[in-house]
Parts: sequence; C-alpha cells; structure tokens
Amino acid sequence: MNRRVGHPPETGRRYTLRPGAYAVLPRHEAVLLTCQTDGEPDLQLPGGGIDPGESPLQALHREVFEETGWHIAHPRRLGAFRRFVYMPEYSMWAEKLCHIYVARPTLQISNPTEPDHEVVWMSPDAAASTLGNDGDRLFLTRYFARPGP
Repeated sequence: MNRRVGHPPETGRRYTLRPGAYAVLPRHEAVLLTCQTDGEPDLQLPGGGIDPGESPLQALHREVFEETGWHIAHPRRLGAFRRFVYMPEYSMWAEKLCHIYVARPTLQISNPTEPDHEVVWMSPDAAASTLGNDGDRLFLTRYFARPGP
C-alpha cells in the first residue's frame, strides 16, 4: 500500500487514477526543481503523468525534459505516494499515484518546453521548506537525510 499524503479523499467524490513519475535531481550542492508559474507559483519535483502505453521511466525522462530541458541518467526508484487533488488543467478530481525516483541531471539541452514552467536550482534545505506538496517534501527530505557512502 502506498502512503497517502495531504487531504484524505472526500466521501462520495469520484477520483480518476492518475499515475505519474517524478524525480529528486541532486547536482553538486543543489537540487533541480521546476516552478509552475500559471496562477500561483508552485515549486515541484520535475515530472508528471504517465501516458497510456508509456512506462514510468519513459514518462520520467520525457516529463523532466519537458519541464526543465535537462536529460537525466541512472534513475533509481525511491518509492511512491498517493494524494487526492483537483487538477484544474484537466477539470478533474484525481487520485495521483506519484512514483518517485532519484536521478542525475546530465545535460541541459534547452529551456523548458512545457508552457509556464521555469527551472529552479535550490539547496535541499530551502527546497524542503518551499516545495508545494507534502509528498515531494517527504521524499526529498528522506533522500538527503540518508547516511553517506
């Protein structure tokens, strides 16, 4: 069972399952994030929905590139969480099943191709206090709290 973060589902509301793949992307002393700027700015782990016929890893590479312009290497799964939210861009209530990976950002090819997204580099501590959802904060904090090599 995947841990639920955020608000519990509302009784009687129908939710559409929306799986997604997201990444903690450390480089040097910072972490690569995306800021969605339409409406209220929202700082997030890069990633997004898994399209039909797409594997979580294929979605991870595609979404990270669309939101940051970066290629990534060596993704490793850290875990998953669920959250129940309204997604205004799709006009739907969703049960988001968020698969979280850690990967190495290797090369920036372009600016983000996804509209209303900006690249943000931030220290892990600043990111942990600024990320827009509890699940992203949970996995980022866990990753950076791990014992060293």
